[in-house]
Amino acid sequence: MWRFLLPTVLFAALVTFFAFGLHRDKETLPSPLIGKPAPIFTLPHVEDPSQTVSNAAFAGKPYVVNIWGSWCVGCRQEHQTLLEIARRNEVPIIGVNWKDDRAAALEWLQTLGNPYAQNAFDGEGRVAIDWGAYGAPETFLVDAHGTVIYKHIAPLTLDIWDREFLPLIGLNARSGAAQ
Repeated sequence: MWRFLLPTVLFAALVTFFAFGLHRDKETLPSPLIGKPAPIFTLPHVEDPSQTVSNAAFAGKPYVVNIWGSWCVGCRQEHQTLLEIARRNEVPIIGVNWKDDRAAALEWLQTLGNPYAQNAFDGEGRVAIDWGAYGAPETFLVDAHGTVIYKHIAPLTLDIWDREFLPLIGLNARSGAAQ
């Protein structure tokens, strides 16, 4: 009897596990960084490798870290959104160009526009790993105290920006006015 019942119970448990996993929102994977200090980094600038980019320069104000690559299809999908956010001047965006070819990244920025207040080149991918990035695009929101308060996986849209990010930084959607 157990020889038939045990496989059936194990199969039912496995089906239940997969059913819950399939209905999980892939864009809201938990991040161990939420509620913790943002990892500080200093990397060469994408456009000028003799200069460096450090998120420490943004201390005392909220900022966004966007992990991107010219090879990334999702990054191309979200690029117009990032340009619009930059145009609104709601919060500075720090780009972390991840495991990319510098020439390809430069061509991308020249062709599509540059939404980044600063743009760091993470050729080996170590800083993205420190941030717990699984891939690109991934976008992190850091508050004025230097704490990571939100992580978004997948291409960012203006709807997601207005609904998820702006309330966390105390701005009204589309207006940029403080609440």
